[in-house]
Amino acid sequence: MLTQWVSAVSTTVVSGQKLRIAPPREKYIWHLAGEKIVSPGAKRGLIPLVVPLSESPQGNLTSLLRWPTAPSGMEMPVVEVRNHGLWLLAKNVNQYIHRILVEADSRAKSGDDLWSAVREDLWSAVGEAGPNIYKRGDLKESQMADLDVYLLKKVGLFPDILERKASRHLEKGDNVSALITSEFYTRDQFPGFGRPFVFNSEVQKRIGRTSEAKESARVALKSPWWTLGCRYEEAAELAGWEDEQIEFIREKVSEEGKQDDLKKGKAPEQVVLDEAAFLMYLATVDGNWDEVVDRIADCYREAGIHDIAKFIAYRE
Repeated sequence: MLTQWVSAVSTTVVSGQKLRIAPPREKYIWHLAGEKIVSPGAKRGLIPLVVPLSESPQGNLTSLLRWPTAPSGMEMPVVEVRNHGLWLLAKNVNQYIHRILVEADSRAKSGDDLWSAVREDLWSAVGEAGPNIYKRGDLKESQMADLDVYLLKKVGLFPDILERKASRHLEKGDNVSALITSEFYTRDQFPGFGRPFVFNSEVQKRIGRTSEAKESARVALKSPWWTLGCRYEEAAELAGWEDEQIEFIREKVSEEGKQDDLKKGKAPEQVVLDEAAFLMYLATVDGNWDEVVDRIADCYREAGIHDIAKFIAYRE
């Protein structure tokens, strides 16, 4: 099944060996969804925590994200790699496939012959697992007129749908519902991602709650900058900050900054882990992933996290 292939891909890439497996036909689900399959080791120029899977016609990469210090057993989320970082597509592969199947069913239901054919190919691709993920025709049987409502109720929470829901409330002048939706978005629905707080900041600012907008943006900037869903400068402007945070981070990764942390009693392992995180923050701003990836891998190696070090260093 597709999930087994994804597991095999990630294991092979983590091991630092050249990919030699032949993915089964399930890999074509991305191709059928309009994307071109790419090598999972094609990581040059990308944030080093991703496993590329496919490329959209617009050039965006659908990938898996491997958190450096994820809890044991945590599934890798599906993300889209963008110039400024990552956009969360789904919490896991099954949820992503579930959404694709529902959307294909919706388009086929509308009488689109092309999507009717695509739907059949998708069902063939997912094989026996298909009915366990989504029962064909369930969308129609649910009698839900709004596809987004069905996805939120039956499939799961998705950042783009929650943002669209809040934006629609704003367009209708329903500021209270927009706030409820945007604040719900921030309630640990997507741990580790700063994007919900950036969006909440935008909503707060739009309805004139300036101080709340700044506070939400500042919370967002405590998350990895590559999870903001926008350029760092946009989030910093919402927070009312200029370049002071960038200068602070640059100082922390300098030799003097690291020595200061050691003198203050911070463990050497934590100092290098902080350096790795800060280098990724700066690469998000500077766009220079290839210049820092080797040092990031060294940091995890020095901290004794060798599997992550190998994973980060591996690229074709």
